[in-house]
Amino acid sequence: MAAHDEVCVLVPTYNEAETIADVVERFRAEGFDDVFVIDGGSDDGTPELAREAGARVEQQSGSGKGQAVREAVEMITAPYVLLVDGDGTYRPEQANRLLDPLLSGEAEHVIGDRFADMDPDAMSRLNQTGNRIINRAFRFIHGRDLQDILSGYRAFTRESFERCSLTADGFGIETEMAVACVRQNVTTTVVPITYEPRPGDSETNLRPFRDGGVILLTLYQMARTNNPIFYFGSIGVLSILSGIAMALWVLWRWFGQGISHEVVALASGVAILFGVQLVMFGILSDLIVTMNREQTRRIERLTDELDSDEE
Repeated sequence: MAAHDEVCVLVPTYNEAETIADVVERFRAEGFDDVFVIDGGSDDGTPELAREAGARVEQQSGSGKGQAVREAVEMITAPYVLLVDGDGTYRPEQANRLLDPLLSGEAEHVIGDRFADMDPDAMSRLNQTGNRIINRAFRFIHGRDLQDILSGYRAFTRESFERCSLTADGFGIETEMAVACVRQNVTTTVVPITYEPRPGDSETNLRPFRDGGVILLTLYQMARTNNPIFYFGSIGVLSILSGIAMALWVLWRWFGQGISHEVVALASGVAILFGVQLVMFGILSDLIVTMNREQTRRIERLTDELDSDEE
């Protein structure tokens, strides 16, 4: 297909010998000649198996999925990138579901929603709970419901990816992409996909508690520039509440037992003032971010109008 000639299938891998050959062969059978495997130093023969199956293979210079994706996109010349894990949990036959919105101009970034059709054995209860918590946290902090921000099956234009200026090294790359899409006004849509269990002999590289904690921390840190009123306000409110709690304790000790605690009283006042200042700073930062977004939209509209006039 002519459209497939403009697509690079990007597969970051680390010790996926049990599945990578099948993944590459199935995508090539669907008409994708440009399958690019970027490997993070596998010691189980993953690069050799991918190359034998017909993929272009490169070794990343560092480690971590995020670093691999960023490095790979710099090597890709195709205008569209289809990102997929090499663990055999996604169906190559559903690739067009993600690509159609890109090719039609409807979206610049498409996320495959695993929860739309998930095999009962594809994800443990612990991981399902963690995913839902993270998705709800994203919706609350960043104001968009993208349903499955941790999905490893997604498609995007190379131009929109470069616009996002990503920095995450590990599994936080999916989270950072979702946040960046909101922040940079990248048109994003979600499509249903099927999520299947990993083959029995393959092992996941995901560590639920460690990686889940990193993802939640990434969500919170990125709120600093995307939702500053939440980022600074949450710290401010905690500071105010702690100050009030200390003040109540000081009053109880003073009126109930006649004991004064001047140092604690001083700390209480400082905590309350510090919290109020943070809340005010968050409100001001939010106003600045909102004004900046509006100015960016105006500049983009003017640029589009100038481009249309030149044509």
